[in-house]
Amino acid sequence: MELVVPDILRAVLAFLWVVYVWESYLSHRQRKIYRTVTKVPPEVEEVLDEENFTKARLYQLDKSVFSFWAGLYSQFETTAILLLGGIPYLWYKCGEVLQEHGYGEDYEILQSNVFLLGATFFGLITGLPWSLYSTFVIEERHGFNKQSLGFFFKDQIKKLAVTIALSIPITSLLIYIIKIGGDYFFIYAWLFVFVISLALVTIYADYIAPLFDRFTPLPEGDLRTRIEKMAASIDFPLKKLYVVDGSKRSSHSNAYFYGFFKNKRIVLFDTLLEDYAPMNQEEKDKTEESKEDGNEKTDEQGAGEKSEEGADGKKKVGCNNDEVLAVLGHELGHWKLSHNLKNLVIGQVNLFLCFMVFGFLHNNKILYEAFGFNTMPTLIGILITFQFIFSPYNELLSFCMTVLSRKFEFQADKFAMDMGRTNDLKSALVKLNKDNLGFPVTDWLYSTWHYSHPPLLERIRALKATPKKEN
Repeated sequence: MELVVPDILRAVLAFLWVVYVWESYLSHRQRKIYRTVTKVPPEVEEVLDEENFTKARLYQLDKSVFSFWAGLYSQFETTAILLLGGIPYLWYKCGEVLQEHGYGEDYEILQSNVFLLGATFFGLITGLPWSLYSTFVIEERHGFNKQSLGFFFKDQIKKLAVTIALSIPITSLLIYIIKIGGDYFFIYAWLFVFVISLALVTIYADYIAPLFDRFTPLPEGDLRTRIEKMAASIDFPLKKLYVVDGSKRSSHSNAYFYGFFKNKRIVLFDTLLEDYAPMNQEEKDKTEESKEDGNEKTDEQGAGEKSEEGADGKKKVGCNNDEVLAVLGHELGHWKLSHNLKNLVIGQVNLFLCFMVFGFLHNNKILYEAFGFNTMPTLIGILITFQFIFSPYNELLSFCMTVLSRKFEFQADKFAMDMGRTNDLKSALVKLNKDNLGFPVTDWLYSTWHYSHPPLLERIRALKATPKKEN
């Protein structure tokens, strides 16, 4: 039997494949860099030695090849689902199951949640092999993975439980608001999503993230004192200062802040801190005993021994205190320059416009029929509109946000420079690039399209362009 493809669906599929071909071309350009640039270029000799350059090149090449095959599979999977009617099949099959249990067509919200659960489990099952390979082959091969198989699956179960616990009530309320909202439902729907997004920022940080990682206050000492002093110098309302044990999952490092108004928190990954080693109670007791006996080493002795390797005999990673402060100066620059607020405003204006367009399209029967539906479920309308109809717009917006993000990153670097931390920020960027096996040589077109953060060499050149007096 001949497969009849409606014009709307054909246009959606054509655009998805155009985007895929474009992305594949860009990735091919960057992979060519990974394969051909085997020697440290003169402009990066001062920041990267031959050994780390080769490690970074091979790591990024492995990731790129993996992304190619994962992307190809995803593209064929999406195409098959759309052409073979996978979405309407799952929707109506969920309806049949509910009808067998006495829930008819009037229970659209219930059917929507069952459909959402089915789609979530499908995505989890089809994505699991790729996630396992990425974690236990790619990341393991290059020394980043710290998870056991049991830890990995425990994490997956937690994520699934949290996703279900949040998505069911949010989806139910959103559909209900759309159904009772009348002609201007899109205003109420947007307000609801806006409030939920703000609430989730706090809920996630305080109640969800601790389910996956341990957050402990940064111990009293030189680093904490200097961070608090830096925050106070620019009136940053620092409420709490945490270290998260990201090293149990990966050796990649990061730092961020969150919170609203006068309730800001800064979170540092333990992998970012060169000298951070959390102690259990027994170790603390031993430390106190050594102090009482007068056997502790002087700061000069400790610093001399720590500079080469850690307690386990391995080469240390992370940044020293001055470099950590430079990294935080960059992050605080984002706050002081209102970058997060600007992104929030842009995101909410975009979301409002999307809901407004959905308000004009959600009763268009032709749109639903193009995707294989003879009814017009609200959740399906949202899925079709936001994920497929808006695809060209989303691609354009994503590129514009990437360009804006790069501009913000340069501005945040400049802010850290103005705080007198140019050299420390430069050395921190180099160290983090080495620790995370970042490859400094990039194809200009790939970088322009994908990199929300400027490549290492561009940031270093900018830091050199306007030298500042150091603290």
